[in-house]
Amino acid sequence: MLKFLVNSKYFNIALSISYVLAIVVLIAMLGFGFPIEYKVYVNIFFIALLCIGVLRTVLKYVHRKEKIMPRVIVFDIISILFILYCISIQLGYYSFFFVSKYLQIAIILKLIRELATPKLNFKRSVITPPQLFIFSFIILVFGGACLLMLPKATNHPINFLDALFTATSAVCVTGLTVVDTYEAYTPIGHFIIIVLIQAGGLGILTFAGYIAYFFKGNSSYENQIALGSIANNDSLSEVFVFVKKIIYLTFSIELLGAILIYFSLSSYKIGFLDKVFFSLFHSISAFCNAGFSTLPYGLMNKGFIHNYNFQSVLIVLIFLGGIGFPILINLVRYVEYLIRKVFLLIIHKTNDKKNWVFTLSSKVNLITSLSILIISTIILFFEEYYRTLAPHHGFGKFVSATFIAMTPRTAGFNNIDFAQLHFSSILLVILLMWIGASPASTGGGIKTSTFAIGILNFINIARGKPKIEIYKRELNPINIQKAFATMTLSFLVIGIGIFLITKFDNNLHLIDVAFEAFSAYSTVGLSLNLTPHLSDPSKIVVITMMFIGRVSMITILMSFFKKTVSSNYRYPSDDILI
Repeated sequence: MLKFLVNSKYFNIALSISYVLAIVVLIAMLGFGFPIEYKVYVNIFFIALLCIGVLRTVLKYVHRKEKIMPRVIVFDIISILFILYCISIQLGYYSFFFVSKYLQIAIILKLIRELATPKLNFKRSVITPPQLFIFSFIILVFGGACLLMLPKATNHPINFLDALFTATSAVCVTGLTVVDTYEAYTPIGHFIIIVLIQAGGLGILTFAGYIAYFFKGNSSYENQIALGSIANNDSLSEVFVFVKKIIYLTFSIELLGAILIYFSLSSYKIGFLDKVFFSLFHSISAFCNAGFSTLPYGLMNKGFIHNYNFQSVLIVLIFLGGIGFPILINLVRYVEYLIRKVFLLIIHKTNDKKNWVFTLSSKVNLITSLSILIISTIILFFEEYYRTLAPHHGFGKFVSATFIAMTPRTAGFNNIDFAQLHFSSILLVILLMWIGASPASTGGGIKTSTFAIGILNFINIARGKPKIEIYKRELNPINIQKAFATMTLSFLVIGIGIFLITKFDNNLHLIDVAFEAFSAYSTVGLSLNLTPHLSDPSKIVVITMMFIGRVSMITILMSFFKKTVSSNYRYPSDDILI
C-alpha cells in the first residue's frame, strides 16, 4: 500500500489531477467566492490532499534510491511542519464552514512543492529558446488577464480588453493603464498585478528554471542552453549560479526597499498590514521598473507628492533595477572586496589579489547610465524650476528633478503631470524613454549600451577610424551590428505604432501619440494623459507595442529564422555608396 502511494502510475495521475483541481478551487474561491455550504467540502478536500501529500513526501525518502540534497530535505521538513501546523489551526480554531488563510497558504506551499519538478524536457528541434521566451510571456499575459477579470479582483466589472491591457502592462513592466489601478482593482486585484510584475520583470522561466533546479539539482543540456539564452549567460556551467544570484539579489533589494518605504510612512495613519503591502507593492514595482501604484492619482497624490524620503527610496530602487544584474553582481563583488581589504588592513595583513572584475560591459553601461541621469537632472532642474517644480522648495526641488529624470528610464512613476512639462522637456523625456535602461535588467528601451555604441560609432566615423576602441579593448563588430539593428527596429515599430494610432484616433495630437508610442515600446508607462482616451483598436496597438518592447524585436525575428550553423566562407568585398 505504501509503495502504491509512491510508485503507482495511476495514483500519480490522480494526484496530479487533484492538484490541478485544487488550483482551480483556490482561484474560484478567491475570485468568485463559495457558498458557505460548499466550504465544508473544500476544507475536507484540502485537508485530505495535504495529508496525502505529506505522507507521500515522507514515503519518498523511505523508498527513494537516488541522492537527496540537504537543501531539499530542510525545505521538506520545514514545509511539513508548517502544513501540519496550518491543519491543526484549521481543525482547532475554525469552523468547517470557513476556509482559513492558514489552510490556503498550506495548500499553495504544497502545490509549489509538487508541481515544481515536472519532467519537462526542452528540445530545440521542437521550439527554440526565443520562441519559448515569447510563449511564456504570452501565457503569462493572457493568464493574468483572466485573473484580473475575476469578480473579486475588481471593484466594478471591466471588459476583457481593459484587463488584457493591464495584464500586458504589468507583465511587460510598463505601467500604462486604461483604468485607474486604485479605483478599478481590489486588494486581490492589486496582489495579482504585483505577482504579474514580479514574474514579468524577472521572467517566469527564470523562476521556473531555478525552482526546478533547486529540487532536482540537475538539468538537461538542452534546458541549460534555453535558460542560458533567456538569462543572457553563455557559460552553461554558471547558468544556474547566475540565475540564483539574480533571484537572491532581487528579493534582497526589494525587501530592503520595502523596509525603507515602510519607515518613510511613519507619519501616515495606515494599518500595519496595509502599510506592509503598500511597501512591498511599491518596492517591487520600482525595482522591476513597472510604475504601478496603488495610490489615487499615483505619486501625484497630495499626501505623497512632498514625501521626499519615499521618492528617494524609489529613485534608488529604479536605478538598481535598471542598471542590469551583471553590474549589480559586479558591485556586490566590489563591496565584498573592499570589506575584505579593510579587514586585512585592520589586522595588518596585505592581500593584493583581486577576485572582482568590472567587465567592459559593466563599465560602459554604468558610466552611460550615470552620465545620462546627471545631465538630464541638471537640464530638467533648470527647465522646470519655475514650472512643474514650483510647488517644491530647497532639497525637494532637487529630489523631484532627479525623480523626473529617473522615471523615464522605463520606471513610469509620475510625481508630476507630464502634460504640464515644457515642450523641450517633453522632447528630452522622449529621448530618455527611447534610451531606457541597461541590458539584462528589468527595464526596457534600446538600452544604454546600444546608445553608447551609437555615439562612439558616430565619433569614430568622424575621425575616420574603422573600429571602435574603448578602455583598451576593440569592440566586437557583432555588437555594433546588434546595436544599430536594435535602433533601426525600434524606430520601425514606434513609427508603425504612431501611424496606426493616428489612423484610428485622428483627433489626437501628434506629440501626445508619439509620447505614448515611445513610452509603450520602451515599457516606461508615462503618458500625457492620453491612455484612458484611446479607442479599442489603439489599445490593441499599444498592447502589441508593450509586448514587442518587452521581448524585443530582435528576439521575435530570431524566433522566425533558423540560426546559421556555420559561415566559414567569404565573398569578395565591395562597397555601396552611402
